[in-house]
Amino acid sequence: MSSLHEAFAAAKAEDRAALVGYLPAGFPTVDGAVDAIRVMVENGVDIVEIGLPYSDPLMDGPTIQAAVDAALRGGVTTKDVLATAEAVARTGAPTLVMTYWNPVERYGTERFARDLASAGGIGVITPDLTPEEARPWIEASDDAGIDRVFLVAPSSSDERIDVVCGITTGFVYAASLMGVTGVKSVSSAAPELVARTRPRTPLPVAVGLGVSTAAQAAEVAQYADGVIVGSAFVKQLLEAPTPAEGVAAVGRLAADLAEGVRRR
Repeated sequence: MSSLHEAFAAAKAEDRAALVGYLPAGFPTVDGAVDAIRVMVENGVDIVEIGLPYSDPLMDGPTIQAAVDAALRGGVTTKDVLATAEAVARTGAPTLVMTYWNPVERYGTERFARDLASAGGIGVITPDLTPEEARPWIEASDDAGIDRVFLVAPSSSDERIDVVCGITTGFVYAASLMGVTGVKSVSSAAPELVARTRPRTPLPVAVGLGVSTAAQAAEVAQYADGVIVGSAFVKQLLEAPTPAEGVAAVGRLAADLAEGVRRR
């Protein structure tokens, strides 16, 4: 059992969902992102997703795009992302990288998997990698001993969900709607999507897109194994007058959301 599975199991033992928090590496700076993520973990985030900034983030809404653009202008690199993963992994929280596929190919598929594992990362979420094109990644991640996370959506047929579940090893990411990140509410289709996915896999099913408050986290925690929050954390850093105030705001939000997933 990987540390990722252990985190979900520990949350389940407490009769709650796991809280999964996302921030992109390099925003507001490389060290600033690490500081913010550490505070997230200290305030109740169980599992961390580190975004790998990419110049063509098709699935990201304006909030995450703004942070990613700033990180890229600041010169963040894939090596910085791996260094961020290494620093965050030292907190003890299972640490994944969320990335579009093109940067992984450019870096080298086997090299990326190997270097992430060496840094202490435990898995990768690949939102735009289709099962039909995933064979090189399946082989590389298996060789490196890291988990794979693929996505299902409300539009996914039962047959497609079967395919996704068949190649996923970490958790199944249930996108609550078809669209970009940063929406203000969870789609009403999310409970049905989780209900359709659960019989097809022994793995946890976590819901993302649309959670930004403790009340929303509590709602999703009623039917999902994990609650994924990204844009709401990024927004705290974007809108803060200073980096220190942004980190403090991230900590407060993490504490609120952690209370939410326990409100069952």
